[in-house]
Amino acid sequence: MTKRLTARVAIGLALAAAVLTGCSSEGADTNCGLDQCTVTFDRGVEAQASVLGIDAKLIGAEGDQVTVEVAGEQLTLTVGQQGTEVGGFNVTVESVTDSNVVVKIAH
Repeated sequence: MTKRLTARVAIGLALAAAVLTGCSSEGADTNCGLDQCTVTFDRGVEAQASVLGIDAKLIGAEGDQVTVEVAGEQLTLTVGQQGTEVGGFNVTVESVTDSNVVVKIAH
């Protein structure tokens, strides 16, 4: 590798690490890439996460309908529904179980 290519790889890895470490959560697990995150919210607790520079919070779930707050806006979504755009992000519900709710947030 040339020095220039090595430097570009190092910068790219540093940026990716910065984006990935920019995620935090309480009562939730996050799995983030450069432009999307999958958030697994625990049910029965005040579950919230900060991902991709925005806050996401599980408000409630009943059956296959989920209410979340993303980027300050409250949404009610259904599992399998086409994504809803909010604040420049596409939000979809991937699954709902008795113990958790999985939501995908993409930029």
